[in-house]
Amino acid sequence: MNKRYNKPIPFGWFAIAYTSELAPGDVKPLHYFGRELVLFRTEGGDAALLDAHCPHLGAHLGHGGKVTGDSIACPFHAWQFNGEGYCTKVPYAKNMPPKVDGKQVIRRYPLREVNQMIWAWYHPEDAEPLFEVERHAELHSPEWTDIDVFDWEINAIIQETGENAADIAHFVTVHESPEMPVGQVTHDGYTRCTLMDSQQHAIDEHGNVDLSGENFDQGRLESWSFGPGQTFQKFSRLFDIVMMGTVTPIDDQRLHMRFNFSMPRAQTEEHTLYAHAFRDEIVRQVGQDIPIWENKVYLDDPALCDGDGPIARYRKWFSQFYVDAA
Repeated sequence: MNKRYNKPIPFGWFAIAYTSELAPGDVKPLHYFGRELVLFRTEGGDAALLDAHCPHLGAHLGHGGKVTGDSIACPFHAWQFNGEGYCTKVPYAKNMPPKVDGKQVIRRYPLREVNQMIWAWYHPEDAEPLFEVERHAELHSPEWTDIDVFDWEINAIIQETGENAADIAHFVTVHESPEMPVGQVTHDGYTRCTLMDSQQHAIDEHGNVDLSGENFDQGRLESWSFGPGQTFQKFSRLFDIVMMGTVTPIDDQRLHMRFNFSMPRAQTEEHTLYAHAFRDEIVRQVGQDIPIWENKVYLDDPALCDGDGPIARYRKWFSQFYVDAA
């Protein structure tokens, strides 16, 4: 069966879990990057991510494995492996087997814990990180609310979903924007920034978005991409709200998308109502995008017009995250 997409998984930092979901001693099986993985937190509090299968006889460490000190013990024969992928103990062996003695026998993934999430570095050739996860002060501040989380699994690739920000015309045709947004897009290494001003549908005093096409507010969007897997948006109208978006490849055909919203605690009750309505509208728009993402094909040489936005520039920027183009 032919694959819908023929692109490799891009390299970068990708969110794999929330920090709050992984207590000391916890073990979680994951499937990202087209691989079976095991995520665990040591008794000392450090998170670790390894390929899932034990090199002894192939058991999955994420199904029944137990944390022992700084290692995870295999559920089959209790061989122990630390977060660097080294075998630390074979409980019934007199000598450490030569195949594992002093060797990294399970692939490990560099991790960072920042912005309330656990991030894994993926590179198809196992290169060490080439840039860092961007820290967002709002997600570490007691002056901002706990995050509201929304997530989706989508049959699409990251390049396709990220292209939405460059596709100016679709804001009118898909999301009923009253006008074509006016924006400035800049690229700097692994970072992309979009500043966009536009009319947006008004929100009434009950928190309802007015889609009549008669009432509008002026809004400003500041949007950044830090590599392929991390985005951050600041929305400014009568209220303030921020969103960290994370997009993680499940494999080379599917992705896991998470939107995390926070707003100032000091914001008035009325402005908080508006911010919640705006958040819900962003989530609604994702629902409009998904059927398109899941049923379109990727065209290497599309027929673009002068009103489409900087799609070609976006694609050139994104191509650096593919190893065959890096």
